[in-house]
Amino acid sequence: MPTRNDIRNVAIVAHVDHGKTTLVDAMLKQAGAFAAHQQLDDRMMDSNDLEREKGITILAKNTAVKYHPKDGGAPITINIIDTPGHADFGGEVERGLSMVDAVVLLVDASEGPLPQTRFVLRKALTARLPVILCINKTDRPDARIDEVINETYDLFLDLDADEDQIEFPIVYACARDGVASLTKPENGTVPADSDSLEPFFSTILEHVPAPTFDAEAPLQAHVTNLDADNFLGRIALLRVEQGELRKGQTVAWIKRDGSISNVRISELLMTEALTRKPAEVAGPGDICAVAGISDIMIGETLADPENPIALPLITVDEPAISMTIGTNTSPLVGRGGSGKGADAKSSGRVDRKVTARQVKDRLDRELIGNVSLRVLDTERPDAWEVQGRGELALAILIETMRREGFELTVGKPQVVTKEVNGKTHEPVERLTVDVPEEHMGAVTQLMGIRKGRMDNMSNHGSGWVRMEFVVPSRGLIGFRTEFLTNTRGTGIAHSIHEGHEPWFGTLTTRNNGSLVADRAGVVTAFAMTNLQERGVLFCDPGTEVYEGMIVGENSRADDMDVNITKEKKLTNMRSSNADVAESIVPPRKLSLEQSLEFCREDECIEVTPETVRIRKVVLDQKDRGRTASRAKKA
Repeated sequence: MPTRNDIRNVAIVAHVDHGKTTLVDAMLKQAGAFAAHQQLDDRMMDSNDLEREKGITILAKNTAVKYHPKDGGAPITINIIDTPGHADFGGEVERGLSMVDAVVLLVDASEGPLPQTRFVLRKALTARLPVILCINKTDRPDARIDEVINETYDLFLDLDADEDQIEFPIVYACARDGVASLTKPENGTVPADSDSLEPFFSTILEHVPAPTFDAEAPLQAHVTNLDADNFLGRIALLRVEQGELRKGQTVAWIKRDGSISNVRISELLMTEALTRKPAEVAGPGDICAVAGISDIMIGETLADPENPIALPLITVDEPAISMTIGTNTSPLVGRGGSGKGADAKSSGRVDRKVTARQVKDRLDRELIGNVSLRVLDTERPDAWEVQGRGELALAILIETMRREGFELTVGKPQVVTKEVNGKTHEPVERLTVDVPEEHMGAVTQLMGIRKGRMDNMSNHGSGWVRMEFVVPSRGLIGFRTEFLTNTRGTGIAHSIHEGHEPWFGTLTTRNNGSLVADRAGVVTAFAMTNLQERGVLFCDPGTEVYEGMIVGENSRADDMDVNITKEKKLTNMRSSNADVAESIVPPRKLSLEQSLEFCREDECIEVTPETVRIRKVVLDQKDRGRTASRAKKA
């Protein structure tokens, strides 16, 4: 079959924080993608604000570098897909792998293969893609290159790789310094026989197969991602499998339901470095973007109008976690961070989105570009069940909506169960934990409460222990904060979906109750001084609260209604302790993720652009009391 030797398509896959985006940055710089005077940021591919804040890749992105071979041959375009390392964004990984002909598996020289390494590698092997192994961060003081290579071979065998797949080339790199080598360096050192990524580029050209095509085949192009432009409208990113795609061409658009309609390509764009530039034609193997089709969706096909042949739809793993997202129903809806309307206007957020129609439209828009998400109707017209891969993926969606001006009520995360042979099965996770030896007992005890079973434990002899647990997904809701507290911030934990197992029974993960405000008002320092002995408070003095809002964590197991707005009574009698200063313990500030972890079944979260509040689902104190007494009698 004819082959296009002027192009290579490769995806870079790895676990979180093993250096994918840093490596892509170095490739762009060394391929001359930028002018010498151009100001460059670190992690240029992480263009999303949330990606930069959290230090993770959320969206799969593509870039292209023009590599000029050292032998003076014609330049070769290398299309690079930078995929997320977190399994919660697995839909992005699956779409990215459908666009490429090989993958670069990046592994940390110290941490070795971790759960997300297993996840992305399994996807690559299932797609029958050849693999290039890149051992990154060889300069880490605790690097253990030989052991990591052996662990990677074990992982390939564990995932049933065939002989061709397991015969992979190995590149050693320090992406931060932009250096790669085919010769194994000493542990803790940068490769000494190279000063650039030249060996890495040459390995890609040698081992990534060039796209092949049938010269007589009609046009086939697969839509793998969507984007938007203020001038062009919706943009479809696609890979041309067969034939040629031209600007102004009329093509057959094969939809997900099988229907076919003819559309015109109004604009054709090709990626160069980090920008898209107009082009006239895209051939087999090219990754391009087209405009002019307003309702096109991921997984659909553009084909020859005379002979339309559909490509297979992109399939993704089933969702494991769900949340109920609805409109804000609290007494402070639409009133800014402190609850005062003047604050809302002065903050410049007059365009608050608080109606059910606005929330539903936004969730429907998210479904267009996020194939791993599902939105289901509930009994209430102003609330919807949103299902996704994991807690983090749903938290990112809520945080994005919050920054866009939405006010929401978010329920406690729940697991998505399914029936197998008449029995309820729930999703389970494989959790890998790295902790110092002195915290091993605390982690084992924490896992025991959450019904996790230990599958493996290894000690590398460096004072750290690696433990693997299989644990129900609902046992990991609220796990991270407690884990970091018990390991004093030193532990590292990562999990990956492992399948479904029979229902594990009742889990009690939070032992303490809540401190609930029993009336509306403003928090006073006087009330906080008296209440801080009862538990940990979440509010500052001057914060406006309402009945049913959770203002702290009780030191006991049950909930307690408290008056946090109580004021000190004025008197004309001199007090003996009038000049004694009362000290207030600084309140604990919960982020959105921590609030989701803290929530119980009868609690929910009020999310506004300025603040995140935890509240009871039923705000009225008497109604909650009646419900509790009925539950006890039952």
